[in-house]
Amino acid sequence: MPEALIIDACRTPRGIGKQGKGALAHLHPQHLGSTVLRALADRNGINTADVDDIVWGTSSQVVEQSGDLGRMSALDAGYDVKASGVTLDRFCGSGITATNIAATSVMAGMEDLVIAGGTEMMSLPKKGLLPMGANNAHLQELHPQPHQGVCADAIATLENIPREALDAHAAESQARADRAIKEGRFDRSLIPVLNLDGSVALDREQFPRPGTTVESLAALQPSFPAVADYRHNDSPTFRELMAQKYPDLDINHVHHAGNSSGVVDGSGAILMASEEYAKAHGLMARARIVATANMGDDPTLMLNAPVPAARKVLARAGLTVDDIDIFEINEAFAVVSEKFQRDLDLDRDKVNVNGGAMALGHPIGATGAILIGTVLDELERSDGQFGLITMCAGGGMAPAIIIERV
Repeated sequence: MPEALIIDACRTPRGIGKQGKGALAHLHPQHLGSTVLRALADRNGINTADVDDIVWGTSSQVVEQSGDLGRMSALDAGYDVKASGVTLDRFCGSGITATNIAATSVMAGMEDLVIAGGTEMMSLPKKGLLPMGANNAHLQELHPQPHQGVCADAIATLENIPREALDAHAAESQARADRAIKEGRFDRSLIPVLNLDGSVALDREQFPRPGTTVESLAALQPSFPAVADYRHNDSPTFRELMAQKYPDLDINHVHHAGNSSGVVDGSGAILMASEEYAKAHGLMARARIVATANMGDDPTLMLNAPVPAARKVLARAGLTVDDIDIFEINEAFAVVSEKFQRDLDLDRDKVNVNGGAMALGHPIGATGAILIGTVLDELERSDGQFGLITMCAGGGMAPAIIIERV
């Protein structure tokens, strides 16, 4: 089977995802996408007419983010019109899925030069607190799907994971991100976002709160009790949806703004090529794709698929957890990454070593591509070999990927 080689990866800084506060919120989503696409082309000297496809992840494909953001971002970046693009949605897993699909097209021998990535501007108007499948009563009877924050609290309750452990995890995420920023660990991949007039919109992470402590987190009120009891018209509340599947569960609300992923704007992209194309055009590979996988799990709890996804991708790669040098599990909520580490009995010094979404933010459709680039940079910095990246996604899913530094 042909190899899918990672040539380069880059991303924007993440801006606070709120109008009036976010440094990127005044820009069009295509501008964020074009920023990273232009950087990949410029940094690697590629002929954009050779790009077979651009596979892009965007979860909220409405208003400014509708209309195939991958293709439009490429046009905005000045790519040759021959470089086509497609945009997909696997909720939070969109960025990893975009990478997996692009990689498999190369590994199948169908394409030679592809780009994967994603964009999400969470500062755009929200969809509202509607449950997934809200317009299909039959689906909700089969698979009730509450709000993700309510799911996180439900999992913590079922697993008997106390708030103190989750707050400690969140504080550690902030400390690791602060260290990574101060040591320049993100510098290779970070691309400043410029305004249309050439001035700098954002050239650093905007979301981290480096002074965060367990004590300061303990003072925050849980975010999801009111969300759990929210009712839209005559639809069931999120608590009632959870009770359809778990009638005896008394949810202990333990997640809040400090131990949940940050609401941010951002974009990331990965350049991949076949070995034949890379050799012919003088492109130096930084890594190769070892294996990819997708996994579904309980849609009602929604956030539990990363562990089985990791086991599946490890089996496909013929590896064990001990072979992996760096794990990146998206910190959608503290319980997701905490449970992941407990279930797989991982060395915590190998997991999210440069902080995660609780400190840096989670631009939904872009995060997967950003995390793959983060792992690539860290493997090079620490002289590691294998990295595994996975994340939970709406509907009870998780994509996963293993890369090997070359």
